Amino acid sequence: MRKPMMVANWKMNKTRDEALAFIYAINESLPSCDVVDTVICAPAILLRDLVKRQGDNLRIGAQNMHYEEFGAYTGEISPVMLHTTSVEYVIVGHSERRSLFGETDEFINKKVISALSHGLKPILCVGETLDQRELGITSSVIRNQLEIALKGVSSDDIKNIIIAYEPVWAIGTGKTASPSDAENECKNIRDAIKELYNAVTADEIRVLYGGSMKPANAKELLSCPNIDGGLVGGASLDPTSFLELVKCCL
Repeated sequence: MRKPMMVANWKMNKTRDEALAFIYAINESLPSCDVVDTVICAPAILLRDLVKRQGDNLRIGAQNMHYEEFGAYTGEISPVMLHTTSVEYVIVGHSERRSLFGETDEFINKKVISALSHGLKPILCVGETLDQRELGITSSVIRNQLEIALKGVSSDDIKNIIIAYEPVWAIGTGKTASPSDAENECKNIRDAIKELYNAVTADEIRVLYGGSMKPANAKELLSCPNIDGGLVGGASLDPTSFLELVKCCL
């Protein structure tokens, strides 16, 4: 049975004081990590402070990384730097990185390989644009993203990857895929993993839904058999809202 997972993606939000107030507000109220994995992916400047203050049932992740260990990449964060902060997870291939910063599937693949080689667990995001959805090519777009992003990832390493289905048209828009649509694409992701690896791996890998999930719709989405949790943006910025989302996983 797959352990559910709720991941907060704070994006470019929260000062140090705001971040610490948030973590102090939730630490004692989180369910045990034996039954649900709770992760906050925060801006890089906050990571070390949050790792120092995470409770037993919380883990901290990064929102992005470069695939190189060092070099002339002004403003970038390397996997070595992330490893030294003791974060466990890193978001890779978020739709905003793809659309706003021009990241390609091939570039994302390099990040996935690099993260795994440095002991980080990638949260790999895939999803379609509104145009692609209206053309009816959602499933083929996602399968192509997976094939390229996972190129060179071994059957052992794939077990350390979490996949997040995030329909691009639902990110930050307030629009949410219907539970049936979200379930269908998460199942397609699992079917693609079965083809690329094997049935056991497909059954074990966790697939999250990201796209305007909030307490009001989380229970219905999380009740779908192929949705194992959420990658949440706006609704993760308030501690009360985020705690509700985590508890929905139960």
